[in-house]
Amino acid sequence: MNIVVCPLSRVIEMIEIHAPERIVSMINPGCNFPESGPAYAGRHLRLSFHDIGMAEDGLIEPSAGHVDELLAFLADWERTSGILIHCNGGVSRSTAVAFMAACLHNSSADEREIALALRRASPVARPNRALIRLADDAMGRSGRMNTAIADTAHGLPEITADENEPFELPAVY
Repeated sequence: MNIVVCPLSRVIEMIEIHAPERIVSMINPGCNFPESGPAYAGRHLRLSFHDIGMAEDGLIEPSAGHVDELLAFLADWERTSGILIHCNGGVSRSTAVAFMAACLHNSSADEREIALALRRASPVARPNRALIRLADDAMGRSGRMNTAIADTAHGLPEITADENEPFELPAVY
């Protein structure tokens, strides 16, 4: 089982291909969530906030409440099959939550090892720093998640597309 990350435009396709155990949707306020159907009742978390790292007038930033909801939902993932995580572009919010999920379910793994696996799976991944910071605090990681993401960001290629390609991250380390 893996952590599947994709943009909003590819969610239905990824559900059909992977039949994930759970789905996490994080999209901008005002956007429509994808319809996952009755099979995902109680197994599809829908959160609405902007992809920003700090407060900006008129925008909803990621909050500790969002992270608490995410961590509770991710903790209930039994890992009998994969989990699908998406945001609008599959670049920032979803990659942050994929990293969070891998760290949460591999509590003794080195955060840097997981961050490197994320960078190998998707050089376009740019995890939302606010989500990483909040998750690091909530999970008691003493800054290790923040450091791992920051340290592995050096020398990444410039992003030239609005959306990331779907990718998979291992769930076990």
